[in-house]
Amino acid sequence: MIKKIFATFFFLTIIFSCNLFEIDPKQKNMNNIPFAKKIKVIHKEHNYTREDNYFWLKNRDDKDVIEYLEKENNYYKNQTKNQKEFKENLFLEMKSRIKKNDTSAPYFYNDYWYITRYEKGKEYPIYTRKKESLNSKEEILFDCNEMAKGYDYFSLVGINVSPDNTKVIYAIDVNSRRKYSMYVKDLKTKKSLNFSIKNTSGGSAWAADSKHFFYVKKNPKTLRTEKIYRRNINDRKKEFLVYHEKDSTYSTYVSSSKSRKFIFISSYSTLTSEHRYLNSSKPLNKFNLIQSRINGLEYDVKHYKNNFYILTNHDNSFNNKIVKTSIKNPGIANWENFIDHQEDILIEDIDVFDNFYIISERRNGLNKLLVKSWNNSFDDYYIPMKGETYSSYVGYNPQFNSNKLRYIFSSLVSPRTVYEYDVLKKSKKVLKKNKVLDKTFNESNYIEKRIWANSRDGLKIPISIVHKKGIRLNGKNPLLQYGYGSYGSTIDPSFSSTRLTLLNRGFIFAISHIRGSEYLGRNWYEGGKLLKKWNTFNDFIDCSKFLIENKYTSENNLHAYGGSAGGLLMGVVLNKNPELYSSVIASVPFVDVITTMLDDKIPLTTSEYDEWGNPNNKKYYDYMKSYSPYDNIEKKRYPNLFVTAGYHDSQVQYWEPAKWVAKLREFKTDDNLLFFKTNMKAGHSGASGRYSSIYEIAEKYSFLLSLEGINN
Repeated sequence: MIKKIFATFFFLTIIFSCNLFEIDPKQKNMNNIPFAKKIKVIHKEHNYTREDNYFWLKNRDDKDVIEYLEKENNYYKNQTKNQKEFKENLFLEMKSRIKKNDTSAPYFYNDYWYITRYEKGKEYPIYTRKKESLNSKEEILFDCNEMAKGYDYFSLVGINVSPDNTKVIYAIDVNSRRKYSMYVKDLKTKKSLNFSIKNTSGGSAWAADSKHFFYVKKNPKTLRTEKIYRRNINDRKKEFLVYHEKDSTYSTYVSSSKSRKFIFISSYSTLTSEHRYLNSSKPLNKFNLIQSRINGLEYDVKHYKNNFYILTNHDNSFNNKIVKTSIKNPGIANWENFIDHQEDILIEDIDVFDNFYIISERRNGLNKLLVKSWNNSFDDYYIPMKGETYSSYVGYNPQFNSNKLRYIFSSLVSPRTVYEYDVLKKSKKVLKKNKVLDKTFNESNYIEKRIWANSRDGLKIPISIVHKKGIRLNGKNPLLQYGYGSYGSTIDPSFSSTRLTLLNRGFIFAISHIRGSEYLGRNWYEGGKLLKKWNTFNDFIDCSKFLIENKYTSENNLHAYGGSAGGLLMGVVLNKNPELYSSVIASVPFVDVITTMLDDKIPLTTSEYDEWGNPNNKKYYDYMKSYSPYDNIEKKRYPNLFVTAGYHDSQVQYWEPAKWVAKLREFKTDDNLLFFKTNMKAGHSGASGRYSSIYEIAEKYSFLLSLEGINN
């Protein structure tokens, strides 16, 4: 259904809609609006009945379903035809800020420099490498532009070069269902070996012999990653099952340690994890268990010399601690505290090098990188960071034997920058800073800050804000409020060149760091899930009220955005407080909560029980029923709405937003806009190309700007 992924409008609609939207004059008479037919279905659970007149939209290949989706798409196209030129101009404006011929910061691993680059006018990346020196001849591993020809959607993932540098594993999805076909390419002949592996996750791990590799297959119906196989490239017709995760609430994946000495098989649910390990030089051996699953025990494993270093919540360490244990006897009985748990600091990760290691922390919502020596050759210290509206994290550092660390920094006003930091000299240099190709852009022209709203139960909710200098807080500013509060996934403030299109036209942008994320630690997440999920929704509403009361915006100018589980958030706040918002954008929204969570055949449902609850249990059913957007639509006024879906979406099935929109059309008592656009060629993440994805942003921005009376 979900895991891990924008919004906006009212007062000016009446004034400007005739000029900016091609609203049909017969709309008030309900003509030309694509109302879906009703086929009565009654769901009965726990002595309750739910009427579901749009359940039929679940029949994916039914011609009536396709016809309805196409009618909605045509309605959106026709009603916004006066915006066509405006959308195109916004698209060209955002596209013009992107460097056309662009190159990643090269990284060195196993005798080669690896580089990703883009060429002018092309949608997809080109993956390359150079042996030993950046001055060496370029070797193209994959030109995705050539590979994508003939496909409406194309995604290449899982690039994994063999230890001897002669083979590379890769995986392709051309249907946007995240069901990847895996291949192995011979880097000497430049040809793929004569076999493919269907229905994989795209992830893999090489054995040290560069002959055997491990990979993950998905359940063909639920798409749960459930089986790990081993294959020998010299015996291509055979695959050997080495692990089957039979518990439907768990998924599994395979990975290599940074040292490349071990291969891990990992199983996980929302609240529990379990890992197995194998010496990569002995691929035919049996995987050994590190620690068997214990309900509620989460742990992650890194290898360094003779020990495993484990990030875990063991022993009530809700903000995590780090333990170490011997490789020979890695079970929980032998776990020795290495970095203690702290109540005010969330430990998010550990990255290991030969002479030092990095602890990624979150303190009061802010990312911190703590540098520590293995042998106490220097004192612990934090890499300096500025501000309160930034994102910083450890980048890809494949080499052990280096005193230099790569990390990434971005803020609401500062573009993404890759730094190389010398931990001994405490000095840094810029390896790459994304360029904004706009002569008018200057970071100093914008203001970024963090403010704190009051929640109804007495807590402080952080909000990250950015706007152009000179804006007066007079309650008349258009403001786009973004929110996502599920799975402990934290949306840190970062730069967006496309967002400048809104900021330069007077918009304020705000991220509400609501409960359900881990922005303020594990307890912030625990306070926004299961039977406390209403805290997530109420936090967003309280932030909206705070922004209005403090004259950042008004009900007539406040726009909201959320996607996926954030789309659920949008659905709930619409039902609860529709009067607060001029408009809402809900991208691939998870809005039919009860029906979906009762269907264990839908992809990913069973793995979500720890996040939302299992509605087969009446306690969770009743709680879901209190907020499920589809089940709580009422006859009342709703704000202007723009809803999107992906026909091939494997996380939020297209029929959830389709049913929601159909029911909203039936019940809403206003004349406000309701647009529903389904990308018939894509899935959860939308279009796959770097330019085509920008056009989807242009559509959303034209919706927001036009409602504010801005058409240039």
